[in-house]
Amino acid sequence: MSAISLLRWIDSHHGIDAPVGSPRHIDLLRLGPFIAVHLGCLAVLWTGASPIALALAGGLYLVRMFGITAGYHRLFSHRAFEAPRWVAFLFALLGGTAGQRGALWWAAHHRHHHRHSDGPEDLHSPARQGFWWSHLGWFLADGAFRTRLELVPDLARHRELVLLDRFDVIPPVALGAACWALGAWLGDAWGTSGLQMLAWYCVSTVVLAHATFCVNSVMHVWGSRPFATRDGSRNSLLVALMTLGEGWHNNHHRYAASARQGFRWWEIDLSWYALLLLAACGLVSRLKPVPAALREG
Repeated sequence: MSAISLLRWIDSHHGIDAPVGSPRHIDLLRLGPFIAVHLGCLAVLWTGASPIALALAGGLYLVRMFGITAGYHRLFSHRAFEAPRWVAFLFALLGGTAGQRGALWWAAHHRHHHRHSDGPEDLHSPARQGFWWSHLGWFLADGAFRTRLELVPDLARHRELVLLDRFDVIPPVALGAACWALGAWLGDAWGTSGLQMLAWYCVSTVVLAHATFCVNSVMHVWGSRPFATRDGSRNSLLVALMTLGEGWHNNHHRYAASARQGFRWWEIDLSWYALLLLAACGLVSRLKPVPAALREG
């Protein structure tokens, strides 16, 4: 099992046809990258901060969160808008740099979640599995590792998306190396270093990850419920601000097909505003709206 885990760090589709593993068993060897990026944050105690490093961390947080919310979630999981193939590839690449696996893996598990939300088969229901398991335990388990291509046949037709999903370790590692190289190149003239930029890349990645995880955990425990959905999904302005609009989770579970999750004008949805801008530039199209009866009710 350890040898298989090592190989899957590089090729996540190795053994993809094998039976699904235990949903509660965590292969400790696979914890390595997850623990390493958290430990990497501690390097800021030695490197300190600089304006350029903080700008890098903040910028990477925003653009990669958009890759997750607009790309992984609204485009690939729900087909809530359309994009040319090259734009879809860029969404998949951008989301992939967040270190949250590939677009096909992410979309397959999310589609499964909507089918079984807070039911016995939901892998990350806090009501069923407990808060911390829903927050970060489930995706480290053997049962969640395999990309379930049968749930995303529309995406699996595109070879470039399959390759990004198969070698999902490359985008975040390449971005981390680029941050190191940028810091080394800028050097003392900008008050930074390769190690400092890498450390703040780790901080950005960890904060981004836990903000995303909050949608699975926090948004099924705390918040408001304007719609009586069959699950425990909830709304939160705070989480919506952290995740560029994903905090309107009860809205989303009421009508998942919409590219807009903040149904009402006062429900801030930054990903929606960005998608409107991309649509105005002709880069995306056919943004599915919220039905008027839901928006006005």
